Amino acid sequence: MSTKRVESTEAANSIIDQLRKEHECELMFHQSGGCCDGSAPMCFEVGDFMIGSRDVKMGEIHGCEFFMSPEQFEYMQGTHLTIDIVKGRGSSFSLEIPLGLRFIAISRLYTDEEYKNLEPIEID
Repeated sequence: MSTKRVESTEAANSIIDQLRKEHECELMFHQSGGCCDGSAPMCFEVGDFMIGSRDVKMGEIHGCEFFMSPEQFEYMQGTHLTIDIVKGRGSSFSLEIPLGLRFIAISRLYTDEEYKNLEPIEID
């Protein structure tokens, strides 16, 4: 069985469902290596954020594609990400911000066994 690179909590999934219903669209996530909230996972309507030609598709969370900038991926490729939601207002254009919430990425190192079985990445 392959190891997922990114997963999401039930709390995050609930907000993703709420945002899908509210915006009546499909959603996607991107995490850049930018400053401030730019290094946080951000949620957008599909088509509202331009994926770069070098961006890495880490996988999917709750039916949403999850991308990362190549520079951020280089730094974090040895870590598993769990996307969660917390109270607090971020300073990005992510769709959850008006709800007084923000998505966060919780990282941990892979075990040796997990690292051997990582899902492949995709580069657009």
